[in-house]
Amino acid sequence: MQIVRVGLDLAKYVFVVHGVDAHGKVVLRKTLRRTAVSNFFANLPPCLIGMEASNGAHYWARVLSELGHEVRLISPQFVTPYVKSNKNDQKDAEAICEAVGRPTMRFVPTKSVDQLGVQAIHRIRSRLVGSRTRLVNQIRGVLSEHGIVIARNIAKLREGLAEMIGSNERNVSDLVRALMGELQVELAEFDRRIAAWDRRIRELYRGSELCRRLGKIEGVGPLSATALMVAVGDRRCFKNGRQFAAWLGLVPKQRSSGGRERLFGISKRGDRYLRTLLIHGARAVLCRVGVKQDPRSRWLGKLRERRHPNVAAVALANKNARIAWALLSGNEPYDPTLTVGTA
Repeated sequence: MQIVRVGLDLAKYVFVVHGVDAHGKVVLRKTLRRTAVSNFFANLPPCLIGMEASNGAHYWARVLSELGHEVRLISPQFVTPYVKSNKNDQKDAEAICEAVGRPTMRFVPTKSVDQLGVQAIHRIRSRLVGSRTRLVNQIRGVLSEHGIVIARNIAKLREGLAEMIGSNERNVSDLVRALMGELQVELAEFDRRIAAWDRRIRELYRGSELCRRLGKIEGVGPLSATALMVAVGDRRCFKNGRQFAAWLGLVPKQRSSGGRERLFGISKRGDRYLRTLLIHGARAVLCRVGVKQDPRSRWLGKLRERRHPNVAAVALANKNARIAWALLSGNEPYDPTLTVGTA
């Protein structure tokens, strides 16, 4: 009987296949080694293949799509409810096969090779920024034990660290001063590496016409523009900008029951890194609202007056996400006058 739907459980070396026919009857259960996956699906008639959006999923989605199959990626959290009884590879493949056939299932956009490359740049830069932050916190902790407190600003830390190393304060031993010298060199190395990745991101930004259009939005710079371009692989996965903003976790979390609506803080679902960039960009815009008199700035000023600054920043980030989706799904340039009417 013809296989119409397949659930593929991914792994490093051992893959499990679960297939059903048009009536939902199980017609295929098979375990494959990594080297045999491509040959197996090349000899299989075109069908719908579901996979969890885990490590290596985008690669296999491209490989199997080139073989003529329709591939859909599912977030693991949406597969879990379909796992029956105990968990194993066979049960996971069966659950994926069941989940991919649901008409209301939400799928993860498949990323291209170029998108994965830009995403890797962002991930490496984010790791370096996190390592630098941990180093700065360690320096502050060591100095505070010797009575030296520096303002919460990395530029102030660099100045204070250089001043402390060059001085002859008695409350700091020569050993600690030597250690601070080594940490200062390490901090400078982090700064150099992060600056190099920033230059690479700016080059990608200047070389992409789509990123330059996204950069016209206030609160969206080279980092946010390139990250947005990477995040939205298949624009057809979102019907409108509201769905895209909800996918980023920029909408209230809802727990309503009995006809009573209960809304809480933002859901914080989706890409945490991209959501953070949009919110920080919105905060930077709110800091300059008072000196501008355009309609968008006046709307933001009124919003900041009646709501908490964090709420205003998230509201602006939500609006920017919806505008970004409109620019990504079309070829029109950004027009700030059109964003105020829907505010």
